[in-house]
This record gives sequence, structure tokens and C-alpha cells, in this order.
Amino acid sequence: MTITIAHTRPVYKLAEVQGAMERSHGRLPELDAFYERMLDSGGDRFVTKPSSTDAFDDLYEECPNFAEVLDDLSRYLGLALAGNSSVNVMPVLLLGEPGVGKTHFGKRLANAIGTEFELISMNALSAGFIISGSSASWKGAKCGKIAERLVRGQYANPVVLLDEVEKASGSSQSDPLSSLYQLLEPETSRNFRDEFIDVDIDASQIFWVMTANSTDGIPAPLLSRMAVYEVPAPSTEQAFGIAQRIYDGLVAQLQLEQMENVLDEAVLLRLAQISPRDMRKTLLDALGYAVAAGRQCVQAEDIRVRNNPGKYNRIGF
Repeated sequence: MTITIAHTRPVYKLAEVQGAMERSHGRLPELDAFYERMLDSGGDRFVTKPSSTDAFDDLYEECPNFAEVLDDLSRYLGLALAGNSSVNVMPVLLLGEPGVGKTHFGKRLANAIGTEFELISMNALSAGFIISGSSASWKGAKCGKIAERLVRGQYANPVVLLDEVEKASGSSQSDPLSSLYQLLEPETSRNFRDEFIDVDIDASQIFWVMTANSTDGIPAPLLSRMAVYEVPAPSTEQAFGIAQRIYDGLVAQLQLEQMENVLDEAVLLRLAQISPRDMRKTLLDALGYAVAAGRQCVQAEDIRVRNNPGKYNRIGF
């Protein structure tokens, strides 16, 4: 049996927040309200880890094409448990074709660790202030997503997933990746300063997961801060297991007790032709066709794969 082990860690100092609030002199109501939120919630947050590497067993089954990543994470967790410390891992970059399940893996990893999850879509990110905040002197200024997560959340070690990181675009004056040079380094991330709140925040416990189709567009200095993994598409056998698990989940969720428990091989062979991301929608439709036909099993003709030539899908599912 695996349980979640937790201890608390300060992510900011209340005295610094109080000082920053006094310096602001009420010039921006939104900033004062954020300082009050920081004071009310206190500076301590939970740092979590599973009590055993068995916590990753379900992930091995649900995301079998991520076995290489999980093998390394299991070793890092084993070190943390042996030394009674936090899980210390490099930021992870998951490379792979759209639809292999990279975003889904990040969400499930947060569940396995017993922490929160934050998704930041980088393909629409054109300025670094989305991550690091904007100066309170600017019109429409607000806190960045990292400080927002650490202040409003309960955990110092959330999983933060930067989706399609290679697609972030900007100018030399407004590089959306610039704040990552500090945030991805353990030493400098301990004193991360969001420009809006102007208070040091300890972001060193964040579990960073990034996804990309390729390393093109990712600066070499950032790549050197990451552990890079090539995530393959699931094998046919792995796709069978993924499809069966998704089917089991849908049958339980919809309380379709009349449906047969095991998918036919002909059905699995058709499902193996599509990406893990698209399996849930395809199986949901298939169950609808089967029920409408008065059947208690899904048949191969119920698996209707839609092709969208020229249309690009987003990463993950």
C-alpha cells in the first residue's frame, strides 16, 4: 500500500510580504489584495512524495510507452525515500508526436505524487510575464502563473507542465522563455521574484514537465537544464492495454453494467491504429453506437476513425 508523505516548507517570508505591502502604499488595489491573500494563507506549503515506488505501478500500465521516464523517476524516488529527502529530479522534456499522451502523463504523474497540477500552453505564449508576472506599474499588471500557483495552491512541489514549449514565440525584448533560465536551476529558483508582487518565492520544489514535438526552437542553454526523453507511440500490444483501460473506465463512469468486460481483438486492432489521445472519444462514440443498436458489446464497425486532413491536433489528451 502506498500513501503520500508530506512535510511543510516555506515558499515566502511573511515579513517580506508585509514590507512590500507597506512600500506599495495602496497604489494598486489588486496588488494589495494579493498581498493580503499571501498573509492570510501563510508562507508554508506541503511538499509531497509517495511512500513507495509502487505509486508508479498504475502509470506503467496506463502509459506503458513512458517506461523509460518512469524507470528514472522510480530511482529518484527511491533515493528520496532512502535519504528522507524531497524527490530531486531535473526538469523533464518529453519529445514525441502529437497524441502519444504526453500531457495526460503529466496530469497522472501529479496524481501519483499527490500534488497539484498546472498546465501552461506555450504555443500561444508571446511574453514572459505570463510565467513571471508583470510590473505593477504597467496597465493591467498581474501576477504570473508560477507565483499564482504557489501562493493560491497548497503545495510547494506542484507538477507544472509547459505544453508545446518549442512553439513559444516573442521578441528580443519579450522572450517568453527568459524566466525559465532562472526557474529551471535549483539554486536560482529558490529566490524567484515575480515582477508583480516583488517578493522572493521559493520555486525550487516545482516538478517541471515540458512537452514538444522536437527540440527545434528550444535554445541550447535551456535544453542543458532538462532531462530529455523520446516518447514513442505505443506498440500494438501496449495500445491494446491502453484501449482496454480506457474502455473499463468509460463503462464504470457511465454505469453500463450490461456491457461485456473485454473488448474483442478485432476492436482492439482498429483502436491500435489511432493515438491514445483519440481513443477515449472514439470508444465513447463506439459505446453509443453499440447501445443504440441494442448490443452488449462493441464491434469493430463501431470504431469509426475520423480523418482530418490538413488539421493539426494539439499535444496530449
